[in-house]
Amino acid sequence: MKTRENLKDKTNSEFTKNSNHFLILHNDDVNSFDFVIESLIDICQHKMEQAEQCAFITHYKGKCDIKKGVFDVLVPIKDKLAQLGLSVTID
Repeated sequence: MKTRENLKDKTNSEFTKNSNHFLILHNDDVNSFDFVIESLIDICQHKMEQAEQCAFITHYKGKCDIKKGVFDVLVPIKDKLAQLGLSVTID
């Protein structure tokens, strides 16, 4: 039997999964600017200028939203960037 709370939990879960999230790049002291820029171009399909801006924002502010989208789409991108050694989260 479906209760009101079960339906509410399912609805909240579906909303969270299907709503827009941000892929966030965090600053580190390991990767070079050139490597971060190349990674953003290759994995996120950023243009050169966008990748450079994201790298500088991350360096000076500690983090930067690098992509917005549905959670399920962002997860494989996050995984690829993490495999390259970049510090990324989804918010």
